[in-house]
Amino acid sequence: MTPSPVADFDAAYDNSAAVPGSETFAPRWTREAEAFRQRLAARGRAELGVAYGSHERQRLDLFRPEGEPAGLVVFVHGGYWKALDRSYWSHLARGSLERGFAVAMPSYRLAPEVRLTAIAEDVAGAVALAARLAPEGPLRLVGHSAGGHLVARMVSAGSPLDPALLARIDRVVPVSGLHDLRPIRRTRMNDTLRIDAAEALAESPALLEPAWQGSLHAVVGAAELPELRRQTGFLVSAWAGLGARIEGTEIPARHHFDVVEDLADPASALTRLLTLPAPL
Repeated sequence: MTPSPVADFDAAYDNSAAVPGSETFAPRWTREAEAFRQRLAARGRAELGVAYGSHERQRLDLFRPEGEPAGLVVFVHGGYWKALDRSYWSHLARGSLERGFAVAMPSYRLAPEVRLTAIAEDVAGAVALAARLAPEGPLRLVGHSAGGHLVARMVSAGSPLDPALLARIDRVVPVSGLHDLRPIRRTRMNDTLRIDAAEALAESPALLEPAWQGSLHAVVGAAELPELRRQTGFLVSAWAGLGARIEGTEIPARHHFDVVEDLADPASALTRLLTLPAPL
């Protein structure tokens, strides 16, 4: 199949315009996430607003399962590196918690206050703190949209993670990730993001080599924009050609917003993929 050239880069990456009713997701997520945090805090299983840096956004929430954790999942949110925070997503920890994993959800500094390189460093700092707070078992990273880019960046060449921490990661699951930043430079969003040519090359996982020996499974909704599907396929193709343990999956009938909701379901294919007891 020959993909069509991109004629309008803004439309090609406008997930909200592509999904009817997209404006209803964030308010519902906020309500469900708040209720989830209250329930877990009442049970003594939530540590909220733990600082991993001095900035007000350098905070994470840690949710613990019943009993000893089987491992740790770190979820990195999306928002095109310029919006949202951890408070929208707490309920998505449910699936991994019910499968025995502790779950950390960080916020991070946003553009235009900082550049993407600094955002990646924030995520590395959050992962490091979460790993100290929950040292048991393997470490898995999952991220949605811009968060998908960030978790893939953690295991790419030049990773900001300490090598010993990198070695604990055995699985990474980018969901609807943005793995080649060069097209983003052609959107109006770049007025805020300020990605330049050098940063696009240095921070795009698909243009870098894998930096660790774990497995990566890139996921995208089959009903997503063609560019989001292409971005996932590009990472899979590029890293497979470099010998990485990598697979890709398109989840049927899922668009950019509901694809990540499967993390709230312990029986979903996405949650099972993330929490499988052995590497792929």
